[in-house]
Amino acid sequence: ARHRLELHPANPSPYKVLLGRLGVERLAAQGRDWQSFPPLDPNDADALAVKNSAIKQRQGGPAAKAPAANAAAAAVAKAVSSDATIAARLLQVVNSPLYRGANAINNLQSAIARLGPPLVRNLVTSLILKQLFQTKSALLRQRMQVLWEHSTQVAAISHILARKFTRLQPDEAMLAGLIHDIGALPILQKAENHPELLADETQLNDIIDKLHASIGRLILESWKFPPELVTAAAEHENLTRISDQVDYTDIVTVANLHSYLGSKHRHARVKFTDVPAFTKLGLTPETSISAMEEAAAEMKDVKSMLAA
Repeated sequence: ARHRLELHPANPSPYKVLLGRLGVERLAAQGRDWQSFPPLDPNDADALAVKNSAIKQRQGGPAAKAPAANAAAAAVAKAVSSDATIAARLLQVVNSPLYRGANAINNLQSAIARLGPPLVRNLVTSLILKQLFQTKSALLRQRMQVLWEHSTQVAAISHILARKFTRLQPDEAMLAGLIHDIGALPILQKAENHPELLADETQLNDIIDKLHASIGRLILESWKFPPELVTAAAEHENLTRISDQVDYTDIVTVANLHSYLGSKHRHARVKFTDVPAFTKLGLTPETSISAMEEAAAEMKDVKSMLAA
């Protein structure tokens, strides 16, 4: 095995630093020559297993990465354990139909290791976001609840679209869907000080429609969100948007339109065939609606995960 860096100043660059063979030196000290060893018997299952394990470790495979992953999970668990709400939520999610394995998980480190850092981050973000939708105002409470339910609906549809029709990360698509209307929050909070605006639903909706995407961009940029998620919030209402490759904005655009089917919202009257995002996902009106119907149970599970 090669386990040591050795300096060979007489060699030309870049061969002055080489990896030394500690295993060869140990065998030489024992008077054994590794080149005289018999070749591996291909029928020897145990020997093959040892060889494959060694190769995985040398290549940085699962065996080599496990200690680092465990250490990372332990560090995250230590940080999260200080918040009982977040800790309980992660344990609930890891044992949900979406992520549970053969055995239930009842400790935080194992839960984080199974879910993975990206999903843990997104779940923590969703918990924080949900707090932003809380209000003491009776006038705003229903509006906030409707907005949160719409956001979780779009998040669930985005998760399904990413998994079934793209190579993008479903959990990241879910987060993109969850934050796509974040720009509406400051408008509603500001309207709380103007009862006449809250009472005029048409005018308030017009203001939200015109401003929430640009405000959402500013909020997410100030929060240092990834550019692709910022764009999803800023551009999901641009139904004629064209880009080179399918991205999270396309997914959220399609998910948002799906969420309004059967409603009186203006987006319910949009023809899917006129929206480039559907084409980029390889969807027709029939296939997209069929996909949502087939994934109804999964959509319910994702919404439950975000709503609790």
